Amino acid sequence: MKYEVDLNERLISFAVIMIDVSEALPKTFAGNHLSGQLIRSGTAPALNYGEAQGAESRNDFIHKMKIAAKELRETYNCLRIIKKKNWFPEEKLTQILDENNQLISIFVKSIETAKRNNTAK
Repeated sequence: MKYEVDLNERLISFAVIMIDVSEALPKTFAGNHLSGQLIRSGTAPALNYGEAQGAESRNDFIHKMKIAAKELRETYNCLRIIKKKNWFPEEKLTQILDENNQLISIFVKSIETAKRNNTAK
């Protein structure tokens, strides 16, 4: 149970950071586009993880976890674009990208475990 709470808190903290990054982007056409995209993909994992916790079946859980992982990958690419544009301090963005990668790894492993448990059942 503690693992679930910790992951939930990490995802919520990550969403808050994505909002902060988004609000720091330039108010240009491209900046606004990436800002909106980052808000959507960067906050979605926390929300999808909450949905996964209330999944109706193991298959439903796996599906919702896959959606969260997909959103994390999208966020990672968005952050890489922001980094290449030098729109956010690099040292902070490096830490954020590392957290993003860690979260992706956690979701990939959780999905693999859930699939394995589903077939063993």
